[in-house]
Amino acid sequence: MDCNRRTRTFLIALLILFSGCISYSFTGTSIPSDVQNIYIPFFPDQSQSGLGNLSDRLNRALLERFVNQSRLSLANDQETSDAFVEGAIQSYVNRPFSIGGDQQANLNEVSISVRATFQFASDEEPLWTSTFTGSATYDVLENPVDGELEAAETALQQIANNMFNDAVSNW
Repeated sequence: MDCNRRTRTFLIALLILFSGCISYSFTGTSIPSDVQNIYIPFFPDQSQSGLGNLSDRLNRALLERFVNQSRLSLANDQETSDAFVEGAIQSYVNRPFSIGGDQQANLNEVSISVRATFQFASDEEPLWTSTFTGSATYDVLENPVDGELEAAETALQQIANNMFNDAVSNW
């Protein structure tokens, strides 16, 4: 009985310790005072993925991060913005990830790469230019079409998070 009590206490302590790590937001980031807004144009899809809405999905994810998780407002164009992020979806790969007993893929992995630049309008050089990659798997036997779309969405969310984190970590 004493061992069970110690185990429970240990697990509760771990849960409390790590509960602060589960969700983190940059809402309180130290954005330079002269940066009030950001311009986020659509990223052209150069991946030839066949999915028609990757640009829309990435744009929504970026807006969610930069506008809803910071004090920045959205600028209508680059000329009136204090900062901007731009780029293109470079690649989209959907390949087998796990093979089942019948030698057929039971899990596929969607991997997306985006080349992006973040720059303050007042600077001549970008703060960064990087390639961001996101990936996720889905069960091809359960629901291949919706599974691929959900995996693509997860990959784009990862990319948007990484772009946002790279931008605000330099402020």
